[in-house]
Amino acid sequence: MPERPTVATHAYTVAPGYIEIEAGVESDRFDDGSRTFLFGTNTKIGLAGHLQLGILVPFQGGNPGHVGAGDVTLDVKWRILDNDPVLGNFALLPAVKLATGPTALGRGTGTTDGMITLISSRTIGPVSMDLNIGYTRRSGDGSAAPRDAMLWTASFGGSLYRRVGWAFECYGYPATSGPAGQGAYSALLFGPTFSPSRMLVFDTGAIVPLAGDQSYGLYAGVVWNAGRIAH
Repeated sequence: MPERPTVATHAYTVAPGYIEIEAGVESDRFDDGSRTFLFGTNTKIGLAGHLQLGILVPFQGGNPGHVGAGDVTLDVKWRILDNDPVLGNFALLPAVKLATGPTALGRGTGTTDGMITLISSRTIGPVSMDLNIGYTRRSGDGSAAPRDAMLWTASFGGSLYRRVGWAFECYGYPATSGPAGQGAYSALLFGPTFSPSRMLVFDTGAIVPLAGDQSYGLYAGVVWNAGRIAH
């Protein structure tokens, strides 16, 4: 059940007892010519028919030679509704981000974050659609990162030809307040996907700013279902 490559996630969960690993790399270029490199892994474990555990470990830095581990996030996706006439397939995704990354190296905020995301997924003909609204509440005084933040996304995907597919998303972050606050920004994400088997999907593409202080970016990644680890 690949959740890459978009910012959004879908309402579906990995089968009970199975493990699925998602990994991706992203390079962003800012207006002043600087770059950042991001790499992350998201390990998903099916706990029950409608329940999934996620462990996200990010790596980031100013260039590939200085990339290191950042703040780890733990989440649980709970699919509440299936094929509801209004909400479609609907899930809640509560999560907590731990202050495990070094703040002095710019790889952590030094805060503990509580997050909740509302997810609605449905299929419209041959196109899949995922809608997300997320809210984050952080510890601290707001100097390292805004205490409150939100996210919205609208993601779409489908098949192009045989094992080649496509992904397209519009996402945005409303303005935040406080010492570390920033203006609203949004972007488009799009690119092809390739699935050589039912257990493996590759993706690549680009990120293009729409409004606000959002950088241009390129990304690539893979999703691998490693199979059953428990009965």
